[in-house]
Amino acid sequence: MVEPSVIDAEPEGNGHDQVPAARGSQAQTQHLLLTLLGDYWYERDEYLPSAALVDLLAEFGVTAFSARAALNRLTRRSLLRWEKRGRRTFYALTRRAAAVLTEGGRRIVSFGFDEPSWDGRWTFVAFSVPEARRPIRHALRERLRWLGYAPLYDALWVSPRDRAREVREVLDELGLQTATLVTGTPHAASPSLGDPLAAWDLEGLRHSYEEFLETWRAWAERTRAGTVTPAEALVARTEVMDVWRTFPGMDPELPGELLPPAWPRAEARRLFIEIYDGLGPLAEMRVRQLFARHDRELADLATHHRTAQLVDS
Repeated sequence: MVEPSVIDAEPEGNGHDQVPAARGSQAQTQHLLLTLLGDYWYERDEYLPSAALVDLLAEFGVTAFSARAALNRLTRRSLLRWEKRGRRTFYALTRRAAAVLTEGGRRIVSFGFDEPSWDGRWTFVAFSVPEARRPIRHALRERLRWLGYAPLYDALWVSPRDRAREVREVLDELGLQTATLVTGTPHAASPSLGDPLAAWDLEGLRHSYEEFLETWRAWAERTRAGTVTPAEALVARTEVMDVWRTFPGMDPELPGELLPPAWPRAEARRLFIEIYDGLGPLAEMRVRQLFARHDRELADLATHHRTAQLVDS
């Protein structure tokens, strides 16, 4: 449930609220571990033995070496804290990581929940970031995309929603002052290619939704039929969340009046919720089985949550 744009933001200047970025396949392992902790160790302060986390990642084909490297790097990035008990090492989420996971989870599962009314105005963000600060420019673009903005031009991003407050928070975190926020409507004399709607590839987005539906319908049928094993449930539930979390960055929840007919977002969201919530108990069972190899009392604390709980958190 990680919001990647926050987790991966590069620090610069006074960016004490940022955490160092991860890169490559090792970044994927770190992201996976944070997602799993956010899903099954939600709001818990207890430390987990490193061997239990290695076993958890092994369910996804991660080697013990890569798992331990991910633990070390997440610790260096201040996303995990650790302590030694004899010869064993234990880990827990830092408060910063827990807060990011909670906010990211809420954003992901609430996406598509409701369609707010639209007053016909757009919010534009224009910015200038020199080449010497390229990592910050990349972080800004990722954060804007997470907020539902898209590039109309290279340094002019647009959204149908007024998220100026959130944008200003991002600018302050990244230490950027060379940006302008404007809310309004395009002048009637604007060329047709300057239509803000051109910032999104709606046909490509429709295809992504349809591909999601085609891929995951079979899992919904198996969930209803009760033919999914706990091990399968853990992997599938994590994968469906990982796929669904990409949609808030691609789809700004455009108002209905701007969308083509039979837009598939609502159907895709219903399918996501059915699978994520439906596989929760079985996935939790598998996590407890894995943790019980190392500490039965801690294993009993592992739990899952439903999408409604995350929306209300």
